[in-house]
Amino acid sequence: MTALAARLKRRVQAAGPMSVAEYMSACLLDPADGYYTTRMPFGAAGDFTTAPEISQMFGELAAVWLFAAWEASGRPAPVLLAELGPGRGTMMRDMLQAWARLDRDNAAKLEIALVEASPQLAALQRQTLGPLAGKARWHASVEELPGGPTLFVGNEIFDALPVRQYQFAGGRWHERVVGLDEKGELSLMLGPGAPDPKALPQGVPAPERAVWEVSPAREVLMEQVAGRLEAHGGAGLFFDYGHLEPAYGDTLQAVRKHRPEPVLASPGEADLTSHVDFSALAATAQRHGLDAWTATQGDFLLAMGLLERAGRLGGGADAEAQARIRGEVERLAGPDAMGTLFKVLAVAKPEVKLPALRSTAAS
Repeated sequence: MTALAARLKRRVQAAGPMSVAEYMSACLLDPADGYYTTRMPFGAAGDFTTAPEISQMFGELAAVWLFAAWEASGRPAPVLLAELGPGRGTMMRDMLQAWARLDRDNAAKLEIALVEASPQLAALQRQTLGPLAGKARWHASVEELPGGPTLFVGNEIFDALPVRQYQFAGGRWHERVVGLDEKGELSLMLGPGAPDPKALPQGVPAPERAVWEVSPAREVLMEQVAGRLEAHGGAGLFFDYGHLEPAYGDTLQAVRKHRPEPVLASPGEADLTSHVDFSALAATAQRHGLDAWTATQGDFLLAMGLLERAGRLGGGADAEAQARIRGEVERLAGPDAMGTLFKVLAVAKPEVKLPALRSTAAS
């Protein structure tokens, strides 16, 4: 039993079952025993590997898109490049190096912000950025960012925000909660109360045992991003795994040492995530008068020139390096790897004509 599991049991004994969202928040962010507050989760020695860690091409092509969005916005200067949840800082480093090649004359006017709540990860990001860290600024939240046109980017930031789960059983909806079973162990069960109807699917027949997930925390973050873009201009580009249309399903998952495990097995010692509903994020942006565009990650990267960039990196390289680059392309864009599971969302004002994504109809 982990230290956090023992405390969560005592909490349930004292106050009753907690929502899935409360359980996720405790597991990931508990000050003493939370996953992101006590661990270094990235890379081969951690629990998972993100796209920027697979290849420099990911950050480079994100920078190409953001540069095009900046140009489509009228090349405002200065402009703030703000990454949400920067991980090791790898994507920001690769983006800045690519931006400098794209715009050698004006790259110095680019302001850099990293939105990171973890002091441990912020220190790692400074180390990764090296000399580039000198012009970067760190902020604990989007609300702390300075005003002005902003280019937002985030990779696997929304999936780790808490979700609430509801299950249709016996002809009605129940909220799924974390309580204690007859042996006193943490267990997923149905809560007795009636859920808020606003959180439930509207006009969609629900089969027995169907699970519906909503994430107010994700909508709050998108509200903050969209509100700034509405007020100051710019664009946002976000990568994550999930679905483009609303869908039933229990997608809550735990990963530890690159392997899945039961979500209640080791609170605080495994990463907890769930699939992102991109349609809900798009709808939030649209309420602020923004347009939203979506694509699969594979389609996006291929449209932005992944194969061409791979060819340039591999030109003149030895056979081993070329094989490695081909493997990176497959992992990032292949249909059996990240290419289909991961999606892309871009948001901006309607007058900003953004490249390589399809329009998402307003809901």
